[in-house]
Amino acid sequence: MSVRAGGPPLVLTQGDPAGIGPELALRAWAGRAESGAPRFALIADPDLMRRTAQRLGLAIRVVEVASPDALDPGDDALPVIPTGHSAAVEPGLPEPASAAGTIASIDMAAQFVRDGRAAAMVTNPIAKSVLYAAGFTHPGHTEYLAELANRLWGVSPLPVMMLWSETLAVVPITIHVPLRRVPDLLTTELIVDTARIVARDMAARFGLPRPRLAFSGLNPHAGEGGALGLEDDAVIRPAVEQLRAEGLDVTGPLPADTMFHARARARYDVALCMYHDQALIPIKALAFDDGVNVTLGLPFVRTSPDHGTAFDIAGRGVARPDSLIAALRLAGRLSVAGTP
Repeated sequence: MSVRAGGPPLVLTQGDPAGIGPELALRAWAGRAESGAPRFALIADPDLMRRTAQRLGLAIRVVEVASPDALDPGDDALPVIPTGHSAAVEPGLPEPASAAGTIASIDMAAQFVRDGRAAAMVTNPIAKSVLYAAGFTHPGHTEYLAELANRLWGVSPLPVMMLWSETLAVVPITIHVPLRRVPDLLTTELIVDTARIVARDMAARFGLPRPRLAFSGLNPHAGEGGALGLEDDAVIRPAVEQLRAEGLDVTGPLPADTMFHARARARYDVALCMYHDQALIPIKALAFDDGVNVTLGLPFVRTSPDHGTAFDIAGRGVARPDSLIAALRLAGRLSVAGTP
């Protein structure tokens, strides 16, 4: 179950303590022998984890450790690194007061990876609205991780969100923006830069020396020669031609409504889509329980479950850990592959 022989384990963040993250961490830990999930340490409020285990009737002992590499491989207790912040919340009832601990958990995880004391970081879901209420200024996890890369590694990456599963991998080129802003934000340069990062990381981390990238169109029928919009020919097609001239294996722009059936998926490794829902609806329809959010372009490995905090079911013991387990397994695999 080690990430690599003799190497450091993974580190898992707390996420929003009122969401399902704490119970998923417990279930992933309890089932790691059966699932093949790598070793990990959790950064969280230890008392929160003890309360959660008791509430769910899970006989899991929680032990406090100072760092991920302080794990005792022979100890069956869940190792928890304290955030230094109490998470005195009830399941399903998020509080802005818990934001400091949520952010501290992410900060500490990045620092442990930077120091070589963790192989990679896996992040439990956060609630952006809760963080915003506490003064958080970033659009989301992905953008904040880019800041940490700058702060700790001294690089300024373009972070790229990829949703990955064995069935389908997708990248939204524009992410958390209103739909009406997408045409203005979508540029040939952004498409080219995103695709270069995807191609590089798919080669370096996923073992695909020449990944096949397929681009969706923005408009219905990929614009239908301009009859349904000009962006496909004016913005997307020049990007595809430039990337092809650079030697990348690219196709498109393709009509998005015919890109995701089984025969179409067999023709590419990653689908690059023009906006959030165009990419995320198909993967969540096809691989909801085992999809993984992977941030490409960073100097470290970061994965996350492909779902949110699920406040509506938090604390009820019905949340499934499949996506978190998949995120842990993929983080272990990618960290062994090395840093691009």
